[in-house]
Amino acid sequence: MPVTSAAISPSSPTVAGVQPIAIVLVHGAFADGSSWLPVIAILQQRGYHVTAVQNPLTSLDDDVQATLKVIARQHGEVLLVGHSWAGAVISQAGNDARVHGLVYLSALVPNSGESVSALLARLHAPMTGLAPDAQGLIWLDQPDMYAKVMAADLPPATARQLAAVQQPIAARAFGDKVAHAAWHDKPGWYLVTDGDQALPTSVQQCLASQIRATTTVIRSSHLSMQSQPQAVAALIEQAASSLQQR
Repeated sequence: MPVTSAAISPSSPTVAGVQPIAIVLVHGAFADGSSWLPVIAILQQRGYHVTAVQNPLTSLDDDVQATLKVIARQHGEVLLVGHSWAGAVISQAGNDARVHGLVYLSALVPNSGESVSALLARLHAPMTGLAPDAQGLIWLDQPDMYAKVMAADLPPATARQLAAVQQPIAARAFGDKVAHAAWHDKPGWYLVTDGDQALPTSVQQCLASQIRATTTVIRSSHLSMQSQPQAVAALIEQAASSLQQR
């Protein structure tokens, strides 16, 4: 498993005669597309076409369909990036022929025929402390808890803002199975966040090894796109450059 440090040299988004890779960003639970804004700003400044999906977080299939609709609007090859829960989403949506690479950020990465719940059980890392409400939704909208679980290295004001726009996820989504995991067929990159309070670092490392991903380790909370946007953008750019140089 190749491992690199967080210091990744930026590269040009274009290779002579080659159309730039389109980058599609997929958010996880307890977030929305705006969580990507710091990374989007960096990548756009470097000339990339970037689109963030707005997942309904109502089921795996609903999120996959939302992602496929965005993929269909891209021109040329697509690099699909998923954070946390969205690791399951891009593992399924990544089977689309337009997707040529997968980037996982602190992500849950089920195997074919496996759900997120089954994955966590297999790795002896079941979710605890979060229970669904009467409508079957799991929320993380209390600022103190949000900061502790998701954003311990962010300023308190930023954590409060992120808690204010968080989106709940349907508990049943964690039982939905990935039909075929695209990482079996397409190159993958994985960003491991050391110090993550939402998904243990050891679990992330196990997943990165499972999918034989090119792996980068940084010190960050779960929301690396907010606390370490330069490192996240650099990894995405590394993946895009690798795809274009094939």
